[in-house]
Amino acid sequence: MKKIIIAVLVIVVVGAGIVFILTNNKKKNAEKTAFIAEGGGAVAVRIATVEKKTVDQDYSANGNFIPKQELNFLSENAGRVSAIYVDEGTRVTKGQTLARIDAEIINTDRETAQATYQNAVKDQSRYQSSFETGGVTQQQLDQAKLATQNAKLRLQASQRKVSDANIKSPINGIINKRYIEVGAFVNTQGTQLFEIVDVSKLKLKVNVSESQVVNLKIGDEIDIRSSVFPNDKFSGKVTFIAAKADATLNFPVEIELENSNKNTLKAGMYGTAIFRTPKQAPSILIPRTSFVGSVSSNQVFVLDKSNNTSKLRTVVAGRILGENVEILEGLKEGESVIISGQINLAEGTAISVVK
Repeated sequence: MKKIIIAVLVIVVVGAGIVFILTNNKKKNAEKTAFIAEGGGAVAVRIATVEKKTVDQDYSANGNFIPKQELNFLSENAGRVSAIYVDEGTRVTKGQTLARIDAEIINTDRETAQATYQNAVKDQSRYQSSFETGGVTQQQLDQAKLATQNAKLRLQASQRKVSDANIKSPINGIINKRYIEVGAFVNTQGTQLFEIVDVSKLKLKVNVSESQVVNLKIGDEIDIRSSVFPNDKFSGKVTFIAAKADATLNFPVEIELENSNKNTLKAGMYGTAIFRTPKQAPSILIPRTSFVGSVSSNQVFVLDKSNNTSKLRTVVAGRILGENVEILEGLKEGESVIISGQINLAEGTAISVVK
């Protein structure tokens, strides 16, 4: 008995759903029929008044902040790390000693080079004296001078290596990463020691389209916003505009800004560049749906108010601005352009405006 009752209830629910769907479809069809019927035999259309509007062409582009300077500091000598004077997060200045490599071999090379140079100087002095008395030839004297010069260069190179044992920062910045520990042996030249970043100035890297890049130039002042600090205002200058588009047909642009606000930005954060464009004179704009077929057809229907008929008009379209299109020629202010119902229109078709 229960199964029979459940089956009956299911049938009733399904039947009610079908009735609801059919009723709803009938209502929609009636609305469409009523829309056409409003014209009283004429084609029902909607219109928009042609008017001039001021176009706001300001635009924005999102990107990431990057350091103005970023350096992966590499070793120049082999040796054991004897001291480290900074840690991650330490702010350093150019020329500050960061660490020291205890390079005994380098010191030995310098002492050898020093002795070799001193001997070469003495030999050159003896050859000079002998040459004046005819004891040696000019060629032998020249060879002694060349040996002295080579010994001097080797001594300068060894002294430079000794100086490089004190690892000094080449830029102002912050130690972002330290790759060495005291006692570690740097066995080859080119071993990574520190990562140093300078965030006193940042660069915001964004991409702009071809229509936007033509209005940019180096040195332009750009407003910048950060979602992390929405109440702070930042500004920067355009320092780089790519001469070639990337794979997405956009042009990379870099904007440099001082990072001196109370709320300090960090490299890697998101930023938004606000590009302001010069204000232009108002221009005639019409809805994009006004065109017969598509914007490329350059044809629209206008309302002939004298007899409520449609007139096909050829226009010259300019820029496409969102849902509107700029009209350069073919329309005047105050005219009425048809924005829907064109599929049923031809030249001289009687129309009825639906509001």
